[in-house]
Amino acid sequence: MIPERLQPILDEVRPLAERFEATGHTIYLVGGIVRDLMLGRPTDEVDFDLTTDARPGEIKSILSGWADAVWAQGQAFGTIGARKGSTSFEVTTHRAEAYRSDSRKPRVEFADDIGIDLSRRDFTVNAMALRVPDVELIDPHGGLDDLAAMRLRTPLDPDVSFSDDPLRMLRAARFIAGYGLKPDDALVEAVERLRARMAIVSPERIQGELSKLMVVADPSEGLWFLADTQLSDEFLPELRAMRVEQDPIHHHKDVLAHTIAVVAKTQPNLVVRLAALLHDIGKPKTRSIGSKGVSFHHHEVVGARMARDRMRALRFPNELIDEVSRLVFLHLRFHGYQDDVWSDAAVRRYARDAGPLLDELNELTRCDCTTRNERKARMLARRMDALEARIAELREREELASIRPDIDGNRVMALLGIGPGREVGEALDMLLEARLEEGPLGDDEAERRLLKWWEERDGASKAP
Repeated sequence: MIPERLQPILDEVRPLAERFEATGHTIYLVGGIVRDLMLGRPTDEVDFDLTTDARPGEIKSILSGWADAVWAQGQAFGTIGARKGSTSFEVTTHRAEAYRSDSRKPRVEFADDIGIDLSRRDFTVNAMALRVPDVELIDPHGGLDDLAAMRLRTPLDPDVSFSDDPLRMLRAARFIAGYGLKPDDALVEAVERLRARMAIVSPERIQGELSKLMVVADPSEGLWFLADTQLSDEFLPELRAMRVEQDPIHHHKDVLAHTIAVVAKTQPNLVVRLAALLHDIGKPKTRSIGSKGVSFHHHEVVGARMARDRMRALRFPNELIDEVSRLVFLHLRFHGYQDDVWSDAAVRRYARDAGPLLDELNELTRCDCTTRNERKARMLARRMDALEARIAELREREELASIRPDIDGNRVMALLGIGPGREVGEALDMLLEARLEEGPLGDDEAERRLLKWWEERDGASKAP
């Protein structure tokens, strides 16, 4: 009896599976969809990973008579892609590959046996396959038992698995956090021994896997795994460097514990999660102890620069780097807020500086409060509520999301009879300052202010 949750998947892949069967080849569903089906997790999968004993040229031939589109960019690695309707398929020849000790690229070898292919996969919970169209679970390494026991193991000796592809050590953190799996002792010990092998993995692959970890529901256990095994030292040394005490007298939680707690509180949005991870990386470099205890003066400035440097090293997209470093730079701005002290101009500046990241900055600021002091936590929450209410009120009256001078540079040049140059920038800065201090001026008033400023500026320049 086929479980009901399997039937839609089987119906989707059956026509393709029957084509392979008709040519004398076997084909299997593999990857996350098999694991999640075994867990009973809902799936709306529209992309399928399959593996077969057919060679790439044969796969292409079988797909070409059936799919709407076929692509072969991955043919050198045994993978042919196809699309049928809105569904994508990647079909790969069984592989038995390994990384050379000094190379980032795998040495590709094809195999005829599904067992060999599964043995080379990262973890037992991912080393299961479903034969199609006749359903048969292939589970030579006990992945189903490990799912039931919430255990993370490698199909082969972990030294072999991690030597084959060192990125699997980082991927382990995602499965620990995302699936609540507990790594067995052999896996942990292998990571501690082999972590330096991460040097052969490209920054782009590390960045991709780290990003996946950061958007699981709660990355905490994965981040602690990276820190405790020292694996993070190989690509994010700033993480363990944050194991410094916030307060050496009262032994309050260290910066790393605080950081991971902040990450756990944020929504699984990559920009906010990365900002939460990196918001205090400047603290170790700025930590000093004086008569009033420990302090971290300007750690947001230092941290923003460090965040930018680290993200560049990991080849994050430039836009994401700009957004995360901006949030790190601004994450303390709120702490000067008092409703009876901040003018409307100060609120406008806060919103203007955050720009399109205003909601993300507010979330990071809220989550940055991890104190166990309930009175202090309630006080900070009330202050943030008050600030957001002020912002909402100003938003109703003004375009806070895009605060700019009331007139643009073209109008400035026309009114002053000048061309592009430094004076235009100075004029726009003056008008922006007035806009921030007073709110919208309107075109007529902005033009009046501009002409008055220009007259005074011109008079000052002619004074003896």
